[in-house]
Amino acid sequence: MADTMYNVYTDGACANNQAPGGQLGGWACVFVDGPSYAGAELSTTNNRMEMTAVIEALKHTPPGSTVRIFSDSAYVINAFVQNWFQGWERRGWKNAKGQPVENQDLWRIMRALVDERKVMWTKVKGHAGVIHNEMADRLAVQAMEKLRQGQVEVE
Repeated sequence: MADTMYNVYTDGACANNQAPGGQLGGWACVFVDGPSYAGAELSTTNNRMEMTAVIEALKHTPPGSTVRIFSDSAYVINAFVQNWFQGWERRGWKNAKGQPVENQDLWRIMRALVDERKVMWTKVKGHAGVIHNEMADRLAVQAMEKLRQGQVEVE
């Protein structure tokens, strides 16, 4: 069993997140005293990018390790701290309104990764000068912009 403690800041970004349909988005995870990872997707949402950042962070830690995730996403943090999964699973992956849980695919991946590790969740305030959180935000936005610049425009 791994005995290393990993402290990771994660963030997601999405262009025009309030617009209907999927938008261009980016994610990043910054390991304190370690590497950083970032990526982007063409058609996504801010919540999916926040979740992807956590998934990628966990994928870069070995099973059995202790991981502290720092995130400014109440959506991600609360799902684990308030154990939303218990209700979702009891209702057959339906929310309290009886509708299918959004982002089920990513929740299931994240939950499996979390189950293999000891994960602690810390909510940080976004855009508040928290150095590693700001770094994760910059990397997510940069990844999104790089993807945007590489797109071929259809005339």
